[in-house]
Amino acid sequence: MKRLEYQIKYGDCLNILREYPNNFFDLIITSPPYADSRKNTYGGISPNKYVEWFLPRSEELLRVLKPTGTFILNIKERVASGERHTYVIELILEMRKQGWLWTEEFIWHKRNCYPGKWPNRFRDAWERCLQFNKSKKFHMYQENVKVPMGEWAKTRLKALGKNDVIRFNSQVGSGFGKNIANWIGRELAYPTNVLHLATETSNKNHSATFPRALPDWFIKLFTKEGDWILDPFAGSGTTGEVAHQLGRNSVGIEIQMDYIKLAEEKFKEAEMLLLEQKEKYGKSNKRKHNKIHRA
Repeated sequence: MKRLEYQIKYGDCLNILREYPNNFFDLIITSPPYADSRKNTYGGISPNKYVEWFLPRSEELLRVLKPTGTFILNIKERVASGERHTYVIELILEMRKQGWLWTEEFIWHKRNCYPGKWPNRFRDAWERCLQFNKSKKFHMYQENVKVPMGEWAKTRLKALGKNDVIRFNSQVGSGFGKNIANWIGRELAYPTNVLHLATETSNKNHSATFPRALPDWFIKLFTKEGDWILDPFAGSGTTGEVAHQLGRNSVGIEIQMDYIKLAEEKFKEAEMLLLEQKEKYGKSNKRKHNKIHRA
């Protein structure tokens, strides 16, 4: 089996990405600094200047992404002067002009968001994960992210009515319909575009680390083993770590050297764990083989 590649590079992604050819990456997943956030480490880009700052970088991302690839952008609005700033909406519109297709929007619901409020609003418990593509025909492996049917199926499918065994059209005139009987015997279903994930991570040395489950879900959905994953704002390298564990090649780009060192340490730990798992799997298979041979 070909050895996986893991690259973590120091510098601004605007410059580093020029080292890579067109149509190279299968998936880009990242969470850039939000407007006015992390001023001590990333400078704190003003929401009024955020679109101007991001567009040259998204232009490079558009170039290096394969036509069949996907770009997932985790980003969040900023409250300024008592109202929601529109920089995220403005960024979406400008990226579409740049050539991106805004294909889907996933919501990351933070299950363990701690309580709080302000005089005119409540604490946010969700963030956007915007999906962009270069073309309408992109790779998507939906079978990889199926979820259990849930308890509702056991109660709902016990006693089916006459409208449950036919395609019953919506009574509100939407044109949509369903046949409940189609779900009998199924254990798994496709998920929604709302991801219910906790925010906690094992890394306490970075102020805005992905939970591993977030890149894990998108990597499984949009790539296969051996594909190339890019995180142009890598932070402490969670995306690359998860990509490696899932059998993907990865590139991380980070402008803070302290976080590069963290990412390298995490990768070494992840690689050792992966080798231990392979060794354990190999010994288990060998025991099974010997048992069959003796029989």
